Amino acid sequence: MENLLLTIDPGTVDWSRAQFALTAIYHWLFVPLTLGLAVIMGIVETCYYRTRTEFWRSAARFWQRLFGINFAMGVATGIILEFEFGTNWSNYSWFVGDIFGAPLAIEGILAFFMESTFVAVMFFGWKKVSPGFHLASTWLTGLGATLSAWWILVANAWMQYPIGCTFNPDTMRNEMTSFLDVALSPFAIDKFTHTVTSAWVLGAAFTVGVSCWFLLRKRHTELAKQSIKIGSIVGLVASLLAAFTGDNSAYMVAQTQPMKLAAMEALYEGGTDQSLTGIAFVNPFKQPDYMTEAEPPMRIAVPNMLSVLATHDPHGFVPGVRDIIKGYTKTDGTREPSLKEKQERGRNAIQALKDFRAGKDKEANRKILDRDMKYFGYGYIKNADQIVPFIPINFWAFRTMVGLGCLFILVFAVMLFFLYKKDITRQRWLHYVGLALIPLAFIASESGWLVAEFGRQPWTIQDMLPTWAAVSDLSSGGIALTFFLFLVLFTCMLTAEISIMCKQIKKGPEL
Repeated sequence: MENLLLTIDPGTVDWSRAQFALTAIYHWLFVPLTLGLAVIMGIVETCYYRTRTEFWRSAARFWQRLFGINFAMGVATGIILEFEFGTNWSNYSWFVGDIFGAPLAIEGILAFFMESTFVAVMFFGWKKVSPGFHLASTWLTGLGATLSAWWILVANAWMQYPIGCTFNPDTMRNEMTSFLDVALSPFAIDKFTHTVTSAWVLGAAFTVGVSCWFLLRKRHTELAKQSIKIGSIVGLVASLLAAFTGDNSAYMVAQTQPMKLAAMEALYEGGTDQSLTGIAFVNPFKQPDYMTEAEPPMRIAVPNMLSVLATHDPHGFVPGVRDIIKGYTKTDGTREPSLKEKQERGRNAIQALKDFRAGKDKEANRKILDRDMKYFGYGYIKNADQIVPFIPINFWAFRTMVGLGCLFILVFAVMLFFLYKKDITRQRWLHYVGLALIPLAFIASESGWLVAEFGRQPWTIQDMLPTWAAVSDLSSGGIALTFFLFLVLFTCMLTAEISIMCKQIKKGPEL
């Protein structure tokens, strides 16, 4: 690992990142819809269980068919995504496989098998099991999908906030010291709650959008009205929960990934009493000169709000990009080292590891590793530009996510108003708005993941391992070839899903 800077082709890093990003982006088109539709179909079948009417049975089977189509596509892309850790990121897998592999193994053995078992009962057991058992199977299918998301998000959260582990120089691996610390990390809890509630929003938006299409075509009006009611209630509650959990996530990011927060806000020079930027002119195609610019031009901000979000204190100190590079004093009085200090301590750790492996004064070198291992990754950093993520993507993706989240709250509330106070079947303008929710919800969902993953660059593991030290030593040409093969494959899969979904929606519920 110590010699990777000299042997890895930069093209290998870029293509490996591109391939993983491609797979993750396509995979994330399917996952949140699975989690969201699981709640919708569970509620609809609960209505059938309580009323035992053919209408609700037909409605439940309709939404379950759409869930099943999407579920199958999500499984296919998810399997490829996990294999890429071994093929493209073998150094990462070796370095932290003992920790990272544990939640993924639990997800595969426990959650996924639970999910796949009960989904079979849900689809094929309508005439073979009792209504109560079938209802339980439907909810357990959704619970299994949610548990799968939990363990995957635990693994992702550990990459962004590594805890519950220690480095063993004898094996050159990070080893888990506390499974509970990893599984119940505050970062993991916040990431899970925010991600799952945002997935419920997407599922609700999809339900409302499909139902509005039925109203536009004057078909299945009662199904559409009842589904809009369920979707709008779920969507409104989930949107408010997503806003609340997003506030907790912002606080955790401020504490553990200050550079990500600085990039999200285009905050170059930090300080106390920091304002939250509503909008500003940040060139979407060019990294700003963060070392000289005071702040983005045409900035409109809410006074003191960023300090509130980041520190829970309206006068709290929030570091900017330059503060993080130069070093700063935190609000609790502790000092955060400068980039140069971290680089020096990281190089000390790398050298101590080399000497330890060579058998030189193991006791002294172990002490150096214990002291400086937390900055190990900085030993691979050459300059400040490498630790500053691409600010425009983080800035605009964050505002896209938040702006659309606020729009969803408004639209779901308006839907409920017209549903209860007016005749929603005559509001064609509102039907078009509901239909537009579907692509907007996917844009908001993908924007959130862009912030999460672009914001932590260059780290595969925060402060511990940069991307170029984590990648496999492969030919960049071979990775580029598989990138385009995956691009064609995933695009065909997405096209197939959209086509099958549209056919099922046009077909409507089985009456």
